[in-house]
This record gives sequence, C-alpha cells and structure tokens, in this order.
Amino acid sequence: MDYAEAAKLFCRRLEEPGINISRGFEANFAEPANDAERRIKAAIEEHRARLTVKLEKELFSQKTRLSNAERSLASRETKKAREDVRIAPGKIAALSTKLSDMRSLDLKPEDNRIFPFVYAGIIVCVAGEYMLTPMRYFCRPAGKPSFLDRKFPGLYNARRDNLEKFWCEQFGTHHAIMVVESFFENVQLHTMQHRELCAGETAQNVVLQFKPEPQQVMYIACLWSHWTDPKEPDVRGFAAITDEPPADVAAAGHDRCIMNLKPEHLESWLTPQGRSKRELQKILSDRQVPVFAHEVEEAA
Repeated sequence: MDYAEAAKLFCRRLEEPGINISRGFEANFAEPANDAERRIKAAIEEHRARLTVKLEKELFSQKTRLSNAERSLASRETKKAREDVRIAPGKIAALSTKLSDMRSLDLKPEDNRIFPFVYAGIIVCVAGEYMLTPMRYFCRPAGKPSFLDRKFPGLYNARRDNLEKFWCEQFGTHHAIMVVESFFENVQLHTMQHRELCAGETAQNVVLQFKPEPQQVMYIACLWSHWTDPKEPDVRGFAAITDEPPADVAAAGHDRCIMNLKPEHLESWLTPQGRSKRELQKILSDRQVPVFAHEVEEAA
C-alpha cells in the first residue's frame, strides 16, 4: 500500500470535500493494522462525520419545505406549493438513502464500481517496488493545461492507436494495472438490437455490464501521469487503454474495449523503462480475450 499518497489524498479531501474516492478503496483501511492505516481511517471517519451533518441539514430543510407546502395547500393552492410538494419527496428519499449508505458498514457491489474522476486503487512499480496507490480515473497528462478536463471528457480512456501520439509521454514510462472483475459500457438501444431508429424514435442509452466467462480477474493495462502546477493542486490520474472490441462486445453494440493483459506480461508492463515501443505493443497484442457475457445494468 502506498500509505504516503493515500494519507495525502484522504487528508486533502477534508479540505476539498468534492474529491470522490471509491468506497471500495476506503475499505482497505476499515480494520487498521498499523499507525499509517489508523491515521487514514481517522481521516475517512472525519470526512463521513462532516458529510453526515451536511446531509442531515439538507434532509431537515427538505422535510420542512414539504411540511410548509402541504400546510399552504391546505388553505390556498399556489404554484410554488404544488412544485414543492412535487419535488421535495424525491429529494427526501435520495438524501435518506445517502445517509443510510453513509452509516452502513457493509460494502455493496456498486461500492467497487468507479466512474470518471473517482479515485481508485491501481498497481504501479516505483523504484522496483510494486504498490497499490490511489489515482483519479481521468488522466490529465503532465504539462498539459488544466482545461483539458473539460475539452476532452474522454481522458479516462487511452486509445491504443493514440499511444505514440497524444499519450507519448506516458506510454513507455508511466504504466499501471487496474484489477477488475467486470466493466460497464454505454450503448444505444437500437445499436444493441441491430436495427435503425424508427421514424420519430429518440435514441435511448443503455448501460451494459460485461463479465468474462468463466468468472475471472482481469488485469487492465493503464497509463498514468502526475500533473503539477504551482497555482493549482497536484493531480495523479490514470486512463485505461482501449482497443478494437472482441466480437461479443461489438455484437452488443460497443466499439471499444479495455485491454486485459496476460499474467506473464504484468512485470514487463509495469517496468517499461528501457523496453522498446515494439515490445510494449507486442504485450498489448498478446492479451487475454475471454468470452464476455453482458446484461443490461440500467436504462435511461
């Protein structure tokens, strides 16, 4: 465990509560075994305590809003009161769920799911030592302007055909592994169903969860970068490398796929210094391609 970076991140979140860290990564410190883990757990508990107070205040405000609106409607109907009665119950339910999740000690499957800009644990090799370190799932390359986060919202993925172009400073120097059991992709419903949109039909997004069969751990090839600027906070971020999809992923309607490395290539991938681009590309080509089953996770 990269205790120094983990402690720095969790302490920084106390000052910047908008930082989003995977609860699955937080779980590494649920039962601290040393002083470093105890300090990190204390920072996690302090963050949750502060967030709980904030959520409780918001919940009280929404309940008051609803109560006042219902009392108002009992005497005279107004547009504002009708809107408050319509909106407040949904917010009350959402806030109640957040508070329940905050207080729960049990991990749910979704606690290990990460989204762009969420911090999660990845494996890197630093000075010959392999370690699990937290990084943001969105890679702003060192030396690039910070507005790239807005200009290029897809920088949580690094296309293989762009590794020696846009990602040339990271490819061959800053490699990582993300260990996953499944992955999610957005596809269009009509594409998944292999048909054209009907007249007047609006495209509908569907989220698919892909799982390898038989069930197995996947070692996803990643790049990472440490972005610095004297006027802004440092950002350590990573991106998963993607390539053309295998047939079953393509048949489900998605045109990219993360790259699952073979175990025998992990050491070479994590120590790219001195290796040629050709050797590294060969590692990517000689990847594992399991059979993927998929199911609809949600529709929007």
